[in-house]
Amino acid sequence: MMRWYVAHTQPLAEPRASWHLRNQGFAVYLPRYLKRRRHARRIDWVATPLFPRYLFVGMDLALARWRAIRSTIGIAGLICHGDRPTPVPEGIVEAIQAREDNKGVVTLPAAPLFDKGDPVQITEGALRGLSGLYEGTTDEERVIILLDLLGRQVRVRIPLETVQAVA
Repeated sequence: MMRWYVAHTQPLAEPRASWHLRNQGFAVYLPRYLKRRRHARRIDWVATPLFPRYLFVGMDLALARWRAIRSTIGIAGLICHGDRPTPVPEGIVEAIQAREDNKGVVTLPAAPLFDKGDPVQITEGALRGLSGLYEGTTDEERVIILLDLLGRQVRVRIPLETVQAVA
């Protein structure tokens, strides 16, 4: 009976390990999600492994040559209990696969970073170092903050990545 197992990959080697495992006849599942990347003043979305350095391998331990996985290019090892690979509990991989969109990307629920009224601090830009209260988020992934400037509260919209919670 085919079950899913977890393979630990070398750093940034998930796609390469996946390719080599498929060439050996293993079923492989590498869940990805869209991660926002900011580089050179540009923001874009890239598909990134949901579990960095891990992927799922589907096989029947009784029939598969599973020991060959450990010497596969890009693989650091298998997650084992003793000398046998540990199966992923049934339904976990299927639940992740059920959350994929038509492009094969896992959709994650957007969790609010802050609650309304939480104290936040600006970490970049001309207003760096100023503290205020979180008010909300706009559609353009900008946050609205109430700042005390010159004795009055001023609403400011700034990029989400330039704000952090104040402890």
